[in-house]
Amino acid sequence: MGNLFIAGIMPGFLIAAFLMLYCIYYCKKNGEDRLLIDSVVLSLRSKGICSVIRESFFALLAPVIVLGCIYSGVTSPTEAAVISVFYSLFISLFVYKTLEISQLKDVMIESIRTFAPILFILAASIAFSRVLTLMQIPQMLSDWILSSFESKLAILVLVNLFLLMVGMVMDTTPAILILTPILLPIIKGVGVDPIHFGIIMVVNLAIGFVTPPIGVNLFVASSMSGIAVGDIARKALPLIICFLFALALITAIPEISLMLLGK
Repeated sequence: MGNLFIAGIMPGFLIAAFLMLYCIYYCKKNGEDRLLIDSVVLSLRSKGICSVIRESFFALLAPVIVLGCIYSGVTSPTEAAVISVFYSLFISLFVYKTLEISQLKDVMIESIRTFAPILFILAASIAFSRVLTLMQIPQMLSDWILSSFESKLAILVLVNLFLLMVGMVMDTTPAILILTPILLPIIKGVGVDPIHFGIIMVVNLAIGFVTPPIGVNLFVASSMSGIAVGDIARKALPLIICFLFALALITAIPEISLMLLGK
């Protein structure tokens, strides 16, 4: 598991670079609110860097705690997320005092309104994955790929397309649990490093989080912003294209994933 974390560092930087380049292009094309940016920058500069760091110390500690728990093996990522929620609640109530105890009821109600629809989506996604498993669709696809293609590049392209489609309709956890035992022998058979394949799978399924029809992040953003899912999906399309470019490079160049492992 540690090797997979390390292997994901460079692909993460690559994806971030593509997304930042698009953000720069978007801002140059559509303009920026320079007055607002300058006012915020001026406010931060007037405080001084030491004062800013001191004020934000406990907030900056949150990702350190989360990543520390995950990388040390103390908790799973899901458990670390729960810890981060309680930590943020404690800091907001008793350190920064930006949240009052009387507001907790409203916070919980808003949380339920935001995430209850997501639970129904996840339930439907898991049910759909069970149907696929009972129909043996993944095994049938695996047999078809092995019998129809011999080229390593062709198989990788097909696997990527399959994972992208799966990510659109299935939650990440059941997709990994169901598909990894089926696809891994195929991938190893054509000489692909299992760790490299792990990164390819995760990136594909991450793209599925923002891709209709069951892009969970689209529904989260819609619940929080009140904007229609279709409108968010259209605006997210350029970012999805950036993800796909990064995925193509990660797939074609194994060294991006494996360089930090010395492979």
